[in-house]
Amino acid sequence: MAESNVAAAPKETQQSAKPTRKGSLLSRVAYSFGNVGQSAFYNALSTYFIVYVTSSLFSGVDKALATKLIGVITGLVVVIRIAEIFIDPLLGNIIDNTKTKWGRFKPWQLIGGTVSAVLLVLVYTGLFGLVNVNTTLFIVLFVITFIVLDVFYSLRDISYWGMIPALSSDSHERSTYTALGSFGGSIGYNGLTIVVIPIVTYFSYIFTGKHQESQSGWTCFAIIVAILGVLTVCSVAFGTKESSSTLRTKAEDNGGPLAAFKALAQNDQLLWVALSYLLYAIANVATTGVLMYMFKFILNNSAAYSIVGVVSVIAGIIMAPLYPILNKRIPRRYLYLGGMVLMVLGYLLFIVGTDNLAVVTVGLVFFYLPQTFIQMTAILSLTDSIEYGQLKNGKRNEAVTLSVRPMLDKIAGACSNGIVGAVAIAAGMIGDATAADMTAANIHTFKVCAFYVPLAVIILSGVVFLLKVKISEKMHADIVEQLETQLNEG
Repeated sequence: MAESNVAAAPKETQQSAKPTRKGSLLSRVAYSFGNVGQSAFYNALSTYFIVYVTSSLFSGVDKALATKLIGVITGLVVVIRIAEIFIDPLLGNIIDNTKTKWGRFKPWQLIGGTVSAVLLVLVYTGLFGLVNVNTTLFIVLFVITFIVLDVFYSLRDISYWGMIPALSSDSHERSTYTALGSFGGSIGYNGLTIVVIPIVTYFSYIFTGKHQESQSGWTCFAIIVAILGVLTVCSVAFGTKESSSTLRTKAEDNGGPLAAFKALAQNDQLLWVALSYLLYAIANVATTGVLMYMFKFILNNSAAYSIVGVVSVIAGIIMAPLYPILNKRIPRRYLYLGGMVLMVLGYLLFIVGTDNLAVVTVGLVFFYLPQTFIQMTAILSLTDSIEYGQLKNGKRNEAVTLSVRPMLDKIAGACSNGIVGAVAIAAGMIGDATAADMTAANIHTFKVCAFYVPLAVIILSGVVFLLKVKISEKMHADIVEQLETQLNEG
């Protein structure tokens, strides 16, 4: 096992060049800005696309047929995203084996970011209104378009987070880059939550003269997200620089797709971190995906939904810069587990005060405050498992290893799409329904799916991390030391 190898690592002074310890200010800012657009894009693709499908995509179709089509689309999205889970490691392998004068990651940032931006606008137009002309042809072309969109978005996402070990081999510097990336991501993801309703209703009014959601409003929303996505991907491509440490330059060739899957399967710490994060991600998106419905159909106050975005943005702005500071004094496993405890408190408040705006607001604070810490700890643990895997099998799979996190988010997103669609249909929260139409049974169904089940999953996530995840900052430093010794000795 790698743990025993680390314990036996020699302590003499290494003759190799020191790994990159500190990135430039430009590199840090450019990297952080990159995730503003990327996270906004992910939110538009995972959360608001299904809201768009259930509210406006089939607005011109008979209600009975629309209900069936909503079920078909949400089901297809779930199937497509789960099927593409197996593609992400292959995409990571392609990135790992890319050799250009710009490095491994920048070309895929530009290609993935640009193509996915164009396709996002396309799906938010209902394939240019084809949905109202030929529903069968629309379903066929939608499947093809959504698969291609998801693949190119994955190339952007995998290459973005895969850059962290290429920017630095020091765990604390990685913490800084991860904090900055998460900071930008919080602004992009949660900022979109603040502006989505104003953007959609404003452009809907411009084109229809009505202050309500419409196809034109959602299309303009997608165009804005796409433009932001292209601008921020250029920031990463032209503002960052990969390092050339011994760990990277002297690593063995990564091999083909089979070697990529083998590398993942042999990395036990990677798998345990992945399982814990997957459980967290599923619970998180299952709740965030239906919060808009709670404000619209239970609180009967759609305008107040912006509170969700305000709370989440403020939480991200406060917590992301604090992470590397606190992590110097507090091991990240305790930051992770402490975050889980706060989320549990948030869920309990949601359960007892679903119809009380004040209680819900406090619950949102507990729910969003620790999420940056949880996500950053998971990303850093996955990143540090790269050297853990390199020590075990000699292969340095940067993008393949870090393709796991987007893969997990994709699984969670698929679950979210399915849950949102199912809840919307089961609770009658579709089409022209209002809060007055909600029954006690509708509200109970909502609470079970949105709060009770995710709460149980969050607790399970914390238990897995506590009992099975062993890789720490000190363990990673020992691994790096031993790897440098081995590589320099040939």
